[in-house]
Amino acid sequence: MVDWGTFEFYPLNLGPNMTFKSKLRASEDATGSLLCLGLDPEPDLLPPSVERSPAGIARFVRTMVDAVGDAVSSYKLNLAFYERWGREASWLLDQALSTIPKDRPVILDAKRGDVGSTAQAYAHALFEAWDGDAVTVHPYLGYDSVAPFLAHKDKEVFIVCRTSNPGAAEFQHLRSDGEALYRHVARAGVRWDHNGNVGFVVGATAPAELRDVRQIAGDRLLLVPGIGAQGADLAAAVRAALRQDGLGAIVPISRGILFASAGDDYAQAGRVAAIQYRDAINALRPEPATARG
Repeated sequence: MVDWGTFEFYPLNLGPNMTFKSKLRASEDATGSLLCLGLDPEPDLLPPSVERSPAGIARFVRTMVDAVGDAVSSYKLNLAFYERWGREASWLLDQALSTIPKDRPVILDAKRGDVGSTAQAYAHALFEAWDGDAVTVHPYLGYDSVAPFLAHKDKEVFIVCRTSNPGAAEFQHLRSDGEALYRHVARAGVRWDHNGNVGFVVGATAPAELRDVRQIAGDRLLLVPGIGAQGADLAAAVRAALRQDGLGAIVPISRGILFASAGDDYAQAGRVAAIQYRDAINALRPEPATARG
């Protein structure tokens, strides 16, 4: 096994036209981490010392980003926790995005999915106005609802395939032509991947389905939520999601890091939790087929 935590960190030299994949790989190499910090500041879970206001949350997010440092290689922002603040949402989202180091890729977890003209507007907002590196989308309306996102060739589009929530199987496991719906979604995403920028969201709470989607998806990226507060088995999920080269899985964790402590030591506790998750994931990674230079 490779000791993935022994690599020295180094500043990234990012070119002007890096794709999400190349930016992510550079960040993973620099940090030795597959961990993604979910910046989802739920007001009800904030430590008592944090002010429940956009300004207080902005300070909390900045503190946590500074605390985790190089324990994470990417960030995922669930837009719902920013949009809930109404007119102040744009300011808060801007503050959060400006806090993240420029050499770390940002996934905007928007789960958009609508008709073509609306999807085009969403794609403009997320990729151009907010300059996200990747986005999550629902495929239910078909290819034309996803195509405007895929047209941004340097961005990554994570298609929601099999979710991590308890009710996921109600529709996602319905069978058609002998296969579960989530498998049809995965196959469709592969067909739609004309620009090499399709990935899939598959919950860590469903390791058997993760293994299914990995087989269908080939070497495409998998975004694997559900570790931590949702109680997924980290070992089973990571082993099912990883490619043979020890890469290909992005593991976002929010509550398990942001709210690791309700005391004034929340930043230090979050850092300790992030390092523990990073190291636990790395312990499950196989030795790559080719040496890392």
